[in-house]
Amino acid sequence: MTTPETPTAQRYLRTPDAALILCLSARTLEKHRCYGTGPVFYKLGGRVVYTLEDLQSWADQGVRRSTSDPGNGVVHPAKRLDPAVLGATGPVRR
Repeated sequence: MTTPETPTAQRYLRTPDAALILCLSARTLEKHRCYGTGPVFYKLGGRVVYTLEDLQSWADQGVRRSTSDPGNGVVHPAKRLDPAVLGATGPVRR
């Protein structure tokens, strides 16, 4: 007899904890959120939260094998960018 798998609860992280996982300051992550260059986030009431999967997905956009590897995505700096760089509706998310 097999036991049914219990779904794992989604874990949500507030900005300071998410920043620690990404090795960023909380302020840098807040800037990314304001400029639209950071990971996907959720607004739950007045709180901003992130999932581990969304943080990992965003960080994976910066994966490179060498300095000459163009990679598959770009992790932009936490600064205001030209809207043409971000696209019409914001950064490209995968």
